[in-house]
Amino acid sequence: MVKKNQNESTEIAGRNFDASDYQKSDALSSGLATTHEQVSDAYMEGVIETENLNELK
Repeated sequence: MVKKNQNESTEIAGRNFDASDYQKSDALSSGLATTHEQVSDAYMEGVIETENLNELK
């Protein structure tokens, strides 16, 4: 029984995002699609430079 769980963990850990994950309904695909969306949004937004409020005083 322990061996089966280790194999399942390895299979899940080795899985990468695929565009078809957006259409799938299983938990792993949904999680990968959500994470991909968040990373993509953060990457596209980039770093927002703001002025240091202490320098304005």
